[in-house]
Amino acid sequence: TQFAALARSENDASFAERCETEATRLRGNIAAHAWDGGWYRRAYFDDGTPLGSADSAECRIDAIAQSWAVLSGIGSDERVRRAMDAVATHLVRDDAGLVQLLDPPFDRSELEPGYIKGYVPGIRENGGQYTHAAIWTTMAFAMQGDRERAWELFALINPVNHGSTPDAIARYKVEPYVMCADIYAATPHTGRGGWTWYTGAAGWMYQLTVETLLGLRLEVDHLCITPCIPAHWDAYTIHYRYRDTCYRIDIRGVGAAPGRVVIRVAVDGAEIDGAGREGAGRGRFALVDDRQAHHVEVDL
Repeated sequence: TQFAALARSENDASFAERCETEATRLRGNIAAHAWDGGWYRRAYFDDGTPLGSADSAECRIDAIAQSWAVLSGIGSDERVRRAMDAVATHLVRDDAGLVQLLDPPFDRSELEPGYIKGYVPGIRENGGQYTHAAIWTTMAFAMQGDRERAWELFALINPVNHGSTPDAIARYKVEPYVMCADIYAATPHTGRGGWTWYTGAAGWMYQLTVETLLGLRLEVDHLCITPCIPAHWDAYTIHYRYRDTCYRIDIRGVGAAPGRVVIRVAVDGAEIDGAGREGAGRGRFALVDDRQAHHVEVDL
């Protein structure tokens, strides 16, 4: 669908139509064949055996299929709600401070999913926390409007919180100031960090923090503000540099509405027409690179 929009912007109607046709076909196939009854299946083996099914002895549920059903916009509201509830029930480990990629891990079954079965059960992608997937799970909860759970998971995967006490440091054993690729979920190493300085996880964590939670998203030469912030936050400030120009953005909560949507945007005292109304323009304002300091006020 994104390529369809790009194609139409370049006046390539035939390719846009092809993209839309294939997207519709894929959406239908996923609805018909990927739903397992309580969550989405991850894949199928060559012989038709499902991977990530409630009937599976190993890898009954996988986090990636559930979160991307939300992030892609392809799942129905009822199904993605049930799928993410299943993730919270089966894969979020509050006791261990991690979010498992899948459960149970691969071990003794005849299923051959590839290299991940070469890891010890509960380590890395084989049932441990794969941090990319943990971040996608957090994004999915935020996209569903479940800001409380999104911030709980953000605290869970934030490496700083794995080094807040001597006991936590002794368990985590790696640097608490960088993102790690994985966290072990197997006794006696539960909660131990794996491969650190992992740039992919860091990039996704940055996107989760800035775009999904704080709600700051760049759209070419416009900023779009779509916050997903905790209920107790009254305000926060972002200092944003657009090329050679600095913007101070003050975002303030003026009501207790659960959705915390933008109702007003003003740039240097001038209200942006339509920025507080329903639709694509909400919270959106143009950026200029004039090397002058600008002050933006956003009311929620």
